Amino acid sequence: MTEIDTPHIGSPRILVLRVQPGTPPFRIVEIDGQVVGEARAVTDVLEAAAAFGITVHDLDDPDVVRWVGGDKFTWTLH
Repeated sequence: MTEIDTPHIGSPRILVLRVQPGTPPFRIVEIDGQVVGEARAVTDVLEAAAAFGITVHDLDDPDVVRWVGGDKFTWTLH
């Protein structure tokens, strides 16, 4: 298998981890491999990105944001 045949596994700058218990529940946000804060809504993710100079045009683009344990609509424990 050559390098060109290997699948591309991107490493997005923004990682939003699974929902954590709390009042209200939250998700931990990492940017460039460092924890930068907690998000309780998608707007918190966008604000954290903007603070690091990242403009997010598409929250569903896995090359930009990786959602772990849910998607941009998952903000409560199941």
